[in-house]
Amino acid sequence: MSLSLIIKWGGQEYTITSLSEEDTVLDLKQSLKGLTGVLPERQKLLGLKMKGKPADDDVKLGALKLKPNTKIMMMGTREESLEDVLGPPPDNDDVVNDFDIEEEVVEVENREENLLKISRRVKEYKVEILNPPREGKKLLVLDVDYTLFDHRSCAETGVELMRPYLHEFLTSAYEDYDIVIWSATNMKWIEAKMKELGVSTNANYKITFMLDSAAMITVHTPRRGLIDVKPLGVIWGKFSEYYSKKNTIMFDDIGRNFLMNPQNGLKV
Repeated sequence: MSLSLIIKWGGQEYTITSLSEEDTVLDLKQSLKGLTGVLPERQKLLGLKMKGKPADDDVKLGALKLKPNTKIMMMGTREESLEDVLGPPPDNDDVVNDFDIEEEVVEVENREENLLKISRRVKEYKVEILNPPREGKKLLVLDVDYTLFDHRSCAETGVELMRPYLHEFLTSAYEDYDIVIWSATNMKWIEAKMKELGVSTNANYKITFMLDSAAMITVHTPRRGLIDVKPLGVIWGKFSEYYSKKNTIMFDDIGRNFLMNPQNGLKV
């Protein structure tokens, strides 16, 4: 019986229909090599599990009981990209700063249509509270990709993609901060990554809630055109009794995500 699988990697989705239940996980990886250029030994497929553990290469796909059009997230780096990842940093400091936008900040932050978009998000976006906000705590909002989760690494497992001392950092921060995860992806992938890294199940700290791309808004800037941003006003509007501009900080690797709240963001 033929299978239909959807693999998500590098911001794209690849549909595979050429495999059957008799083919193995390694056959799937070989097919993905042809589509993405990532060698099988470099591939990490999230969600392919056998008896609670990552499925070995020799496991037949039929044994995994995959539903039609199952979506699987792949992590891995092409060989030709590894030199860029592992090589020494450039000799010069000519680095593009995507937060060189002071004039735009003033215009975008206070524009009426952007404030209305935030108001709509406050009313319409549903937040699933995982652990109740704590009285008197500040708020730490954390991005995922390239902040907690190093996509460019050549590591072979999700845990190896974790920033060093991540759990120690979150444990320490939790003493004074409620922790919120906000990623510009789908909630399904956020939950998968947090589970893979052991963040959502760690006994030493708790995640208050998580936000996905649907909580973001699109704004227009003179220099950059239309861009998506993460307005902290969505959180402040929904939880005004706990969080505000005075007690919130956000870490993100993309500075433009702070356009609506420039004084509350730190770029990684």
